[in-house]
Amino acid sequence: MNLTDEQIGKLNSAQDVLEYHFHDESLLLSAITHPSAVEGKPVKYSYERLEFLGDSILGAIVAMVAFDRFHDLDEGGLTRIKVALVSGASLADVAAGLGFADIIVFGSSETGTGKRGLHSALENVYEAVVAALYLDGGMDAALAFVERTLIPRMSVDMAKEPENPKSALQEKLQEDGITPTYKLVETQGPPHDRTFVAQVFAGSQGLARGTGRTKKEAESQAAKSTLAQLSEFFGFYVSEEEKAAAKAKKNAVKAEKAAAKAAAAAAKAEEKARRKQEQSQAKQRSQE
Repeated sequence: MNLTDEQIGKLNSAQDVLEYHFHDESLLLSAITHPSAVEGKPVKYSYERLEFLGDSILGAIVAMVAFDRFHDLDEGGLTRIKVALVSGASLADVAAGLGFADIIVFGSSETGTGKRGLHSALENVYEAVVAALYLDGGMDAALAFVERTLIPRMSVDMAKEPENPKSALQEKLQEDGITPTYKLVETQGPPHDRTFVAQVFAGSQGLARGTGRTKKEAESQAAKSTLAQLSEFFGFYVSEEEKAAAKAKKNAVKAEKAAAKAAAAAAKAEEKARRKQEQSQAKQRSQE
């Protein structure tokens, strides 16, 4: 391989960050290379193919660890842990903490995409690195990296996350007769590496926004952010005391509405009776 000084420097830095020395450095170079840096070249020179493989390997590792660690959780709880841990936001955060932003090889066309473009690249490179480690050193190498960097974030609390944020939000809002809708408000990044921004709307009222590599993921993140902002959501985001207080408040509001409605009905009936009496009296006077 004829490498540039930048590539050599980033390869060395990457191996320090990963705490692993590659036998085939071309695997690592592909894993840390953004598609914008190899435009016009075969897809194998960027992280795109490795990202595909890494996603499956990462999912298998996380599923295995969760299965071994949490014996009392059912399939739903284990799935929620896996989904939360391998989400784009989680992987990007871990990659950023490891310093991946400094080891990614970008092309000039990626300049100016900002934080959202970097967020997507960090997630993709993390998955690609997992695949590169697997191909170079087997499952042991991939497992060691994931256990050191990602698994410490795993907790049983993740089992409480909604498995389908969009469905959960719709169920919650429809209690008050509201059906949430989603709108794509922004698209960032080059065509080969888009990042989408979606926003939840309750009628004409805009709620939280979310970002993702697909429109579906952006909508899901927007729904999740909206749920996190609600004062009550089936006990996922509040304590039992807070949930009881929120329920009491909700019941009090319903009682106030019912009382106001009853008072309004009584006032209307009284006004109707008064007018009827006045009409009757006026009729009697006209007959006299």
